[in-house]
Amino acid sequence: MKIAVTSVSGQLGGAIIKQLISELDSDKLVGIARSPSKVEDLGIEIRKGDYNSFDDFKNALFDVDRLLFVSGMDHPDKRIEQHRNIIRAAKKCGVKKIVYTSIVGREDTDFGAIVKSNRSTEEDVRNSGLDWTIGRNGIYIEPDLEYIDHYKKDGGIINCAGEGKCGYTSRTELAYAYSKMLQEDKHNGHTYNLVGRAITQQELTDHINRAFGTELTFKSISVEDYIKERQEALGEFLGSIIGGIYDGISLGYFDVESHFEQATSRKHKSVEEMIGEFK
Repeated sequence: MKIAVTSVSGQLGGAIIKQLISELDSDKLVGIARSPSKVEDLGIEIRKGDYNSFDDFKNALFDVDRLLFVSGMDHPDKRIEQHRNIIRAAKKCGVKKIVYTSIVGREDTDFGAIVKSNRSTEEDVRNSGLDWTIGRNGIYIEPDLEYIDHYKKDGGIINCAGEGKCGYTSRTELAYAYSKMLQEDKHNGHTYNLVGRAITQQELTDHINRAFGTELTFKSISVEDYIKERQEALGEFLGSIIGGIYDGISLGYFDVESHFEQATSRKHKSVEEMIGEFK
């Protein structure tokens, strides 16, 4: 059985392939990257795969049995066809199983275009005629931890989430889950919410203060003000996406039932454990 993982030069794809490297012989693994030279040090075979190129993936998947493909990072309008390039190539090359990394959320916020494109790919995966498993990732906790210095400068954590709860996860937790989902056939035909216990922004702030000795406060502002602030800081597209995520948290869209234990046969790590691993 040969397993391929896309986007291994990225953070999630990189975490997943490193988890698999820790479990399997290197000759059973293929890493796919748009720029193979960036990941030559992984110690496995690396093949070129640009999501815009069907031909790239037709060559990259020629002897692969199982494929994990990470949702693309391009504009939502482009993602659906990019993902179809991968699915078509997988079918042509005789891949038997696809595992797709989707996302938790709903379509009626400024984050909705991302969710909608992922749901479209989920349907394409289900209708591919191949065995499949889909993971819907929760919000990563790492960006908040990487942003602590900015929070200090800002005087605290400021967003529009209010008292909404979010089931955070981490890339290492997701990598563990996807390794299981790839290797174990009992997950075929399942769609899993890959999230931990849902917490409020105030609880997140308290966890960060305890772990890092900070004295951050949490302040909730209006959705409109937060999106405007994020657009000014990050640009219109990305600012709207980030604002839409926190709008979704306020509406309860990221407070969903977790299927992590079904996917992995163990409970999701706590927020304290994830922060400890990050530190």
